[in-house]
Amino acid sequence: LDCLDMTQHLDKDDYQEQLITEQARLSGLMRDKRMRRHALVAVFEGNDAAGKGGSIKRVAAALDPRQYSIVPIAAPSEDERAQPYLWRFWRQIPGRGKFTIFDRSWYGRVLVERVEGFCTKADWMRAYGEINDFEEQLSNAGVIVVKFWLAIDKDTQLQRFQEREAIPFKRYKITEEDWRNREKWDLYRKAVCDMVDRTSTEIAPWTLVEANDKRWARVKVLRTINDSVEAAFEKRDKHDKKHKK
Repeated sequence: LDCLDMTQHLDKDDYQEQLITEQARLSGLMRDKRMRRHALVAVFEGNDAAGKGGSIKRVAAALDPRQYSIVPIAAPSEDERAQPYLWRFWRQIPGRGKFTIFDRSWYGRVLVERVEGFCTKADWMRAYGEINDFEEQLSNAGVIVVKFWLAIDKDTQLQRFQEREAIPFKRYKITEEDWRNREKWDLYRKAVCDMVDRTSTEIAPWTLVEANDKRWARVKVLRTINDSVEAAFEKRDKHDKKHKK
């Protein structure tokens, strides 16, 4: 996180041009016949008020509603608590040719559950290995996994919190819990660094997004998804050519 250049930004004209380009690219990739051999999963995590919802909205705007679903992750229900931890996420994995966007995800165990004490240290320590195995199984089944941490600095978060309280139609976005989480900024930062160190793999690397500028973040998210899908197509094409020989 310390290596991120949080001054990255796009002016309005550049943003509009690049956004349309990347949205058109994603639309084409999702219709590509090679997508029938893959599914796509995008995981969105990040600081409170980092702009996850806005980024997800721009991704979804490029697609036919029949192609994707958005899964918001909240606290588990009693039924979900009775199952192994990853059960409720397995159930949401898309079929081939489809795209599922997770607004928060299975990483809750090593983030909010760790910091807030909702699980034991043994639980969240074990979760790193469980998550890596889970994502490897997804990859082996042809699922493209793209993971984003949207990062903002503490001053930007405070500014956005205050805007949300001041603007009536944004007030629903801010809760007492957001202010409580802010008091644990350093604990969450440490948890994020551990998460990235332990779960950024060749199969499913983390993409850290400089999100102080929302325009920059939205374009980076779309471009990363597109690059990941194209890389998966190329890898499959090479594999097929090799086996035809």
